Amino acid sequence: MPSLILQQLGPLEIILIVLAILVVFGVGKVADIGGALGRSIREFRRELREGQEEERKEEATKVEGKSEEEKKS
Repeated sequence: MPSLILQQLGPLEIILIVLAILVVFGVGKVADIGGALGRSIREFRRELREGQEEERKEEATKVEGKSEEEKKS
């Protein structure tokens, strides 16, 4: 349903919505919101990368542990 609404918006409607947001919040507040959103996205991506790296390290440790057990046997 929301995608249907977005498909029906033309360039003029989008410009009017952006202007209304600027009038309500002001240019400074919109810039602050955009900056905070950008920082949040960067932090989220960084955390995802760190989580994936930790996962790889854990997998490597498990594989090394198994190969050491096979050597002892």
